[in-house]
Amino acid sequence: MAALMRGAALGAAVVPAAARQAGRPRFGAIRAHRLVRAAGTAVQESYTKQERGPPNSLEFRIFTQEKGRDISPWHDIPLYADAGLVNFVCEIPKESSAKMEVATDEPTTPIKQDVKKGKLRFYPYNINWNYGLLPQTWEDPAHKAEDVGGVAGDNDPVDVVEIGEQALDMGGVYAVKPLAVLAMIDDGELDWKIVAIRANDPRAASVNDVEDVEREFPGELEKIRVWFQDYKIPDGKPANKFGYDNQPQNKEFTLKVIAETHEFYKALKSGERENTEGLALA
Repeated sequence: MAALMRGAALGAAVVPAAARQAGRPRFGAIRAHRLVRAAGTAVQESYTKQERGPPNSLEFRIFTQEKGRDISPWHDIPLYADAGLVNFVCEIPKESSAKMEVATDEPTTPIKQDVKKGKLRFYPYNINWNYGLLPQTWEDPAHKAEDVGGVAGDNDPVDVVEIGEQALDMGGVYAVKPLAVLAMIDDGELDWKIVAIRANDPRAASVNDVEDVEREFPGELEKIRVWFQDYKIPDGKPANKFGYDNQPQNKEFTLKVIAETHEFYKALKSGERENTEGLALA
């Protein structure tokens, strides 16, 4: 909770409300944004990746490395970064369709392509944003969210939809600014979708909350919701649903979701919550 409050306070300081209303950031806001960009660059340069196995095969993996040794992108990268940011691991670069994901049941949890009926899985069309996860978060399948009809978590780290202009590297680690969240309900499971922007994105200084996204990226939040609502329909499955009357929730709510799922993760990792799902915790 202390980390959440620190992150929220620093995030709010990036661009003061008065500066947003005036349409031009004050000197202090500009300096704060430069610090955010610097923090984002430091995170990006801290981790490397190594590909193993033939590309486009069942054996292909992307391993995250720090100082030449394998680490887990889920367990070993901290959730919170500096300057009110969180760390984001990109699994699927924008404008691609291979359904890549962290293998939560394999040691060091490398990125692999999802498999269905023995075949590599692809989305029916490209995803239009960078997509990945927040490290050290977990949607506990034993926890029911009463605000969205009592559905439980989907047993995965929290997903991130990054709306910046650049296609990011598969397996890359980036500092991002959380902006909003959608409560997707997929096959009766709660699957949060955090909307964020990379700290180094040219438009990052202009967006700090859900209303800023609507102003700077008009219609983008609805496009995200519709994409995730409909992407399973070509496979003959029903459309996904969303809580809170299909409405994206603001940054304050988003930070609470991140903090709550971080607590679920810590309980799992420490053994306080029994690992009944067979997850790889190292």
